[in-house]
Amino acid sequence: MIVPLAAALLGGCALQPPSAGSALGSNARYEVGFSPGSCAECIVFDTINGAQHSLRVAAYMFTHRGLADALIAAHRRGVDVRVVADAREARQAESRLHALAGAGIPVRLNGRFAIHHHKFIVADDNTVETGSFNYTQAATRNNAENALRLVDVPTLAARYTAAWQASWDESQPYPSQAPQ
Repeated sequence: MIVPLAAALLGGCALQPPSAGSALGSNARYEVGFSPGSCAECIVFDTINGAQHSLRVAAYMFTHRGLADALIAAHRRGVDVRVVADAREARQAESRLHALAGAGIPVRLNGRFAIHHHKFIVADDNTVETGSFNYTQAATRNNAENALRLVDVPTLAARYTAAWQASWDESQPYPSQAPQ
């Protein structure tokens, strides 16, 4: 079942026959968590806290104070952190985007679509965290959510990074970071 999944994830919309070996690579590993109860939040924290060089975050909602603090801590330890989120998120009173921007993390807002519904992080061009988990406290405590972290998957990470970059390029700077 993994090989067809890998082919679907790496091959576009149409299923393609797998090439020799696993498309995800022989060292690929994964972790999965569900909430509430089996720590989807831990998967996200582990992804952020384990990053050494870069974090590319694509978010719909971002109200989770602890995750914002973890991104700020990563930024302060020298990790290149960048965030793109749904444009309407900046208008939410509970949004933590202002804290990220205030800490010097580049933040952009995507208003091109009805909803910028992405929820993924690419760490160090090698790890992908994705799933239904919004970066909110409600996702931790109230909602049925999932988070999947795939490690040592540079080809998959490149696909997610390309999607992140496209979203970043069509987004506007967070208001406090816009040129005056």
